[in-house]
Amino acid sequence: MSAQIQTEYDLFLDSKNLLCPMPIIKLAQAIKKINVGQTILTETTDPGSQYDIAAWARQTGNELLATETQGNVFRFLLRRTK
Repeated sequence: MSAQIQTEYDLFLDSKNLLCPMPIIKLAQAIKKINVGQTILTETTDPGSQYDIAAWARQTGNELLATETQGNVFRFLLRRTK
């Protein structure tokens, strides 16, 4: 899934320069801080996070709305669904 990420989101999480599993751990903690239906934008530099975040979203039932890559930064927009 690749789409232009919208500029509006409810929470920003900077996970750049962190290696697996830290981007997922921080995302799991941060998503609890927003309400169901709200969105979180996270940025990582770990190439493995492309797969890890998609898998995490599937496993937790949260919605991965969009992904994009800007240079060596991977951006993910997710919606809390429960």
